[in-house]
Amino acid sequence: MTVPGSSGVVERRRVRVDRGFSRPRGGSRKSNTAPRPRRRSGGPSQKAPWLCLAPALVVLGGLLVYPVYQLGLISFFEYTQAQVSGGEPTTFQGFGNYSELFSDSQFWQVLLATVVFAAACVVSTLAVGCSLAVLLTRVRAVPRLVLMLAALGAWATPAITGSTVWLFLFDPDFGAVNRVLGLGDHSWTYGRFGAFFLVLLEVVWCSFPFVMVTVYAGIRAVPAEVLEAASLDGASQWRIWRSVLAPMLRPILVVVTIQSVIWDFKVFTQIYVMTNGGGIAGQNLVLNVYAYQKAFASSQYSLGSAIGVVMLLILLAVTLVYLRLLRRQGEEI
Repeated sequence: MTVPGSSGVVERRRVRVDRGFSRPRGGSRKSNTAPRPRRRSGGPSQKAPWLCLAPALVVLGGLLVYPVYQLGLISFFEYTQAQVSGGEPTTFQGFGNYSELFSDSQFWQVLLATVVFAAACVVSTLAVGCSLAVLLTRVRAVPRLVLMLAALGAWATPAITGSTVWLFLFDPDFGAVNRVLGLGDHSWTYGRFGAFFLVLLEVVWCSFPFVMVTVYAGIRAVPAEVLEAASLDGASQWRIWRSVLAPMLRPILVVVTIQSVIWDFKVFTQIYVMTNGGGIAGQNLVLNVYAYQKAFASSQYSLGSAIGVVMLLILLAVTLVYLRLLRRQGEEI
């Protein structure tokens, strides 16, 4: 038996039920899954840093990019005193200057001496600078101030002035060092290794303040609780530096290491002044002095430019390899 009109009631109930399932929970008919507005790329907020850096980039482009371009351009031409005076036309040599340079045995000897000398300077500078930075955290305020002023005075001294003073201190006849050590008229610049050692001392003397101040600032930023906990655990000072401070200061050490490599690899003034242009028979030549002799003493400007390009590529390669190794270790640079 059927009730008249019951089918219509059932249909209406089905419609209501279906509509009820289509509504979101909470009774709101508005959808909460509306797409979020996309951020426009290249907006004013993203362009602001580049606008702030634009003046510095323009200055660097004028002072760095253009000279490097001219250096590389000259290295591909025959450019001697005859071309400078206009007596002969400039001719394109391609890689002829580089092949002549690489076939010269003296170039490879100078390159090896430069690499070894720069490595010794970098290691010595980092060792002295880091040791004095740790010492600054252990002494009182007055000795710390005296040491800081003395180091900054060495850092602020011009290279040619410092080299002249060091030559006078180690002079065979009037130097105070020979008198104190009882070496008589010993000449520090006559032998190859003695001259390199003397220049190394002067380079470290004028370079360690940068490492010392930078590492000292990094040590002061390390929480005191960390160092106190390491001391309570019975760790020695060397152990604290190797296991606590060095890992925490690794980004700072990266900066000072790269800066030291660049500075020490292109040393010129100290070698030129203290060894009188490269030592006896060129025994104390480094790449910068060697390039100067080729370009200005021999008027072979193209060969000097080629040496400069080789130095630039070596420094870029060393820096990129060092940064790549640090990235593999998970460091953020």
